Amino acid sequence: MKILPRAVLRGWAATLVGLVATLGMLGPAATAAHAATAPPHFTNGFGLTVVSQPKWADVNERTFVVTVKSAQVPAYDVMQDQVSDEHVIMVTLPRGYDGTAGTRYPVLYYLHGSPEYPNSPRNQTLAERSTKGVPLITVAPNGSGHGWYTNWVHPDSRGRQNWETFHLDELIPFIDTNLKTIPARAGRAITGHSMGGFGAFHYAEDRPGLFSYVGSFSGVLDLQNPLMRAAVVGSGLLPTIGTPLAAPDAIFGPPVWPLDQAWNKASPAQNVGTLRGMGVAMYAGNGGDLTVDPVLAVAERLDRQTAVTTADHLRTAGIPYRFADYGDGSTWAKGCHGKHSQDVCLQADMNDFVKLIMKRLRHP
Repeated sequence: MKILPRAVLRGWAATLVGLVATLGMLGPAATAAHAATAPPHFTNGFGLTVVSQPKWADVNERTFVVTVKSAQVPAYDVMQDQVSDEHVIMVTLPRGYDGTAGTRYPVLYYLHGSPEYPNSPRNQTLAERSTKGVPLITVAPNGSGHGWYTNWVHPDSRGRQNWETFHLDELIPFIDTNLKTIPARAGRAITGHSMGGFGAFHYAEDRPGLFSYVGSFSGVLDLQNPLMRAAVVGSGLLPTIGTPLAAPDAIFGPPVWPLDQAWNKASPAQNVGTLRGMGVAMYAGNGGDLTVDPVLAVAERLDRQTAVTTADHLRTAGIPYRFADYGDGSTWAKGCHGKHSQDVCLQADMNDFVKLIMKRLRHP
């Protein structure tokens, strides 16, 4: 057996000691690298007070929830587990987001439907899957079970129900101040599902200077349609969608002529003129087999008709648009049957919309 010189042994020993020391130093660092990182810290401003700082929704650390208060909607009709004077906002960040770096990102505002929570597991999945690998921030604010994304005409004892003011004048600058956004029209898009589809078009039409793209996923886009008026009024009379119950004229005023001016003014289908120069997209199925889930089938068919009416007005106005009119869903997404509020259909809607807006939005 060959005897190694002492100098070599000493060298190996020194190397081994150094390796052990290095590993000892790297151990805590490696542990820290895998430890949870804190979500962004939010400060009060623009009329919003932070009730609870952002908390990650799960260990993936892409989506967090922050809770605020607003004097524009000091109390609202709550569903189970909601607190009437607190508003949950869910935010999904792009992978690699760094609040200390100079990189800024565009924002997609997603307005939920009714009855739904902004931070529902489904909405988190929609945002995270559609933006995987995409440099885009997604923000889903509370819209209540029947807030209808508007400033109510007769809120009565609730106090102000100024949902539009809350979202457009308070939330948007609040997000731009607390996150690394592109705080300009070129850095914003808005969309929503069902009630939220109405909200997205209503907001974009009222404030076209804020958004460069608008979308609707099976949205309620025609408030001149008597069946849609009945749906809005009815949503305020169901305890599962929010209590206390809302009077028929609470949101848009009386739903009958000649007292229905607020309904007509807020109806997206007939007020598309301000969308000129903006990207516009609508998505809807036809309900598919009406004998399967007939309530959801009929709801989708009615919402599709409001999109058809909106498309007619867009075409007359000479405004380009995309209408993904996917029928029974068989060619749109696997497992999509063209029903209302079907997860796989909505995910396909969101995936397509994100691809569209990223061609127009300013981004890294």
